[in-house]
Amino acid sequence: MLRLLALLLLTALPLRAEEVVLGLSQDKVAITATFDGSEILIFGAVKREAPIVADPPLHVVITVSGPSNPVTVRRKERKFGIWINTDSVEVDAAPAFYAVATSAPFNQVLSNVEDQRYGVSIPRAIRSVGAPMEVADAQSFSEAVIRIRTQQGLYQLLEGGVQVDQQTLFRTSITMPANLTEGAHPTRIFLTRGGKVVSKFETVIDVNKVGLERWLYDMSRQQPLLYGLMSLAIAIAAGWGASAAFRLIRQG
Repeated sequence: MLRLLALLLLTALPLRAEEVVLGLSQDKVAITATFDGSEILIFGAVKREAPIVADPPLHVVITVSGPSNPVTVRRKERKFGIWINTDSVEVDAAPAFYAVATSAPFNQVLSNVEDQRYGVSIPRAIRSVGAPMEVADAQSFSEAVIRIRTQQGLYQLLEGGVQVDQQTLFRTSITMPANLTEGAHPTRIFLTRGGKVVSKFETVIDVNKVGLERWLYDMSRQQPLLYGLMSLAIAIAAGWGASAAFRLIRQG
C-alpha cells in the first residue's frame, strides 16, 4: 500500500521538461594592480525530457549580480547661490554590479509577475523599503542609483545579448568593469516560455584581489599604521624624485 501511494505521488509531480546545462569560461576573476576589467563567457545547453515545443519559443535570461550593500543617496538643490544637500534616503540594498542579458526584448521574455517573483530586472534587484516621511518621491533616489551606476558601466541591460541556437544552445558574454567589487557574484539562468519561467539554474562567480593588490588591501585593514607610514614614504620619495628630475631638466 505504501509503495503504491509513493508511486502515485511521484507520478503526480510535474516533470521538468527543460533544464539548463551550464558552462562558464571562468568562475573566478582575479583583481590585480593592473586589472582593467574582464569578460565572462556564459554558455550552455537545454536538457530535455520531451520534444522541442516550437510555440511559444524558448527564451533565455541571464543575470550576474555583485555584492549588495546599503547606499545613502543625497539630493542637492541650489539655494542662495550655492548647492547644498537637502533630502537623503538610504537604499536598503543595491548590488555593486548587476547585468541582465536576454535573448529578446525584456518585456517579451519575462512577464511583470515573474519579474516581481524572481527579482530579475535592474529596478527589482534594488531593495528600498522605507524612506523619511518628508520625502515625497523616494523612488527617484533608487532611480538615481540606477542612472549613475549605468553610466559607470556597473549596471547593464543587454536585450538581445543572449544568442539561442535551435532552442537548445545559448551563449552570451558579460563585460565586468575595472571598478569591480570583490566578493561572490551570484549568476542566474532562466528559461522562459510565454513570459513564464520554466527552469532556473544558479551558480557563483568569485571576484578576489590577488598579488600586490591583495597584499596592500590586507595591510590597509590589518596594519593601518604601517600602511599609512608606507604610503607617506612612497609619496615623499615620489615627490623628491620628481623634483630631482625637474632640476636635471632645467640644468640641461
